[in-house]
Amino acid sequence: MIYLDYQATTPLAPEAREAMLRWLAEDGFANPHSPHRPGRAAAAAVELAREQVADLFPAGGRVIFTSGATEALNLAILGCGAKRVAVSAIEHAAVLDTARFADPACAVLPVTSGGLVDTAAPIPAGTGLVAVMQVNNEIGTIQPVDALADAAHAAGALFLCDAVQGAGKLAPPAQADMIAISAHKLHGPKGIGALWVRDGIALAPLIHGGGQEQGLRSGTLSPALCAGFGAAARLCTSLRESDGQHVERLWQQARALFSGWTLNGDAQARWHGNLNIRRDGLDVARLMSDCRTLAFSAGSACASGSGRPSHVLRALGLSDREAKTAIRIGFGRYTGVEELERAAAAITAAVEAQGAL
Repeated sequence: MIYLDYQATTPLAPEAREAMLRWLAEDGFANPHSPHRPGRAAAAAVELAREQVADLFPAGGRVIFTSGATEALNLAILGCGAKRVAVSAIEHAAVLDTARFADPACAVLPVTSGGLVDTAAPIPAGTGLVAVMQVNNEIGTIQPVDALADAAHAAGALFLCDAVQGAGKLAPPAQADMIAISAHKLHGPKGIGALWVRDGIALAPLIHGGGQEQGLRSGTLSPALCAGFGAAARLCTSLRESDGQHVERLWQQARALFSGWTLNGDAQARWHGNLNIRRDGLDVARLMSDCRTLAFSAGSACASGSGRPSHVLRALGLSDREAKTAIRIGFGRYTGVEELERAAAAITAAVEAQGAL
């Protein structure tokens, strides 16, 4: 199996797995919130991981561990108490659905045909929170989040950034007030994420109980998950340059291998580990069935199987028919050039069999 779905999840780094094993062993089961010696050792592991994850964020804030980015985004949107919310048209469902729950009249900021949020779009009066992602999960476009944060602040609103796809790859959004990330999108374990909150910003908890996580999230933390997250974050910090160079080589190769396809989203302002392309007349369901030794996507994993056209591609101005001819190929640290070539050959052969080339 050739794995090309890095936007859905990333392979667990061996270093992250090794860091977790210590806390899955016989003597590593202690509750990090207990005052005895084993509990204090587990708590120390959690705090080390917090420091490692904090290196992915700007200075001047705190890291709150959550079960993943979805919970982090819910905590930010609902916990900040904003009554009026504005989001971009291409946000992940974790933002869109939560924002609409918090504010049924939620304002939607438009995007260009290249999938970039319009920085000139007015923010409605009375807006308390603006949420725009750093890198779009479907088409890979990198949003002008610092400019959008400045606009939000000028309008008297907080700025929340879903940095799930950019964390560990790009510089963090420096002007954001809150940032959400997920461990499994940067070679860490599933089941843990984090919300970074700038100093001075108060949140109300969503989960009540013992108040273990800084009074904002009740429940026992997993030292194993925290340790794996921390190790993965540390790797991203040390390997960011080499990872970026490797992805750039893969991108150039992929663009050549799929030269006859139409690229979805801006060609320049994008993360090059995401190749979202379409082909007129392509039956994507048949393509995926014919390429069962490849793992790639027809869009967001969260919307897979819904049968609905991508709201992201529709926001770019594509018709439903065009949106349903798109595939997403994602690659990164552990993808080999030869793997990419074999995958492209298999996809090309399957597309030719359909008569779509």
